[in-house]
Amino acid sequence: MDATDRAKQAAGIEAARMVESGWVVGLGTGTTAAYAIEELGRRIREEGATFQGIPTSHSAEILARRHGIPIKTLHDVARIDLAIDGADEVDGHKNLIKGSGGAHTREKIVDSFAERFVVVVDSSKLVSRLGLTMPVPLEVLPLAVPAVTRRVQQIGGTVELRVATGGRGHYGPIITDHGNMILDARFPGIDNPRELECRLNSLPGVVENGLFVGLAHLVLVGSSSDGTVSLLK
Repeated sequence: MDATDRAKQAAGIEAARMVESGWVVGLGTGTTAAYAIEELGRRIREEGATFQGIPTSHSAEILARRHGIPIKTLHDVARIDLAIDGADEVDGHKNLIKGSGGAHTREKIVDSFAERFVVVVDSSKLVSRLGLTMPVPLEVLPLAVPAVTRRVQQIGGTVELRVATGGRGHYGPIITDHGNMILDARFPGIDNPRELECRLNSLPGVVENGLFVGLAHLVLVGSSSDGTVSLLK
């Protein structure tokens, strides 16, 4: 495990320890959230804690089941006590870009309905402005991809269809859990994330975008230098 992985693990474990027995927990997608899921599973096995998980993707559900976390859906619960999820970028106002794993639509649903949303990242994910290193993912209905591409270009974005790179013999567009495609839209240095989030979601054919504005209650940052965890202030 390298320094970055240790930082991710520390943040994930710290978030999992915030969860009280009996809670319903939103289970995020990605490498850092995976450490939180593993820790929740350990607490069930070794401490006798009880949790119910609402996964944000098929991959999160598979991992949670592997670690013995009972799975529920939004049909089954009246509330989500806490959601734990990672991020691709975090600015100083706790606004996020998410979606490198293609699960941002379901993540936004689960995270926004949680009583508290805790973000877990390593320090490399902190930025002065969103968009400096990562594109904004758009989940788009397949038939709308050409039209949405043109509209995003008209408002100053550089757009690329997300495709598989040929690993394990798979080629072609990445398909989300909901059967849609992903456009990665670059807006270097986003000055007004809330305005852009609304503008992108207003485009017909866009299911959801990866800007998470005003949703995070707490951001836990794992340090790559010493493995400690700090709170983004």
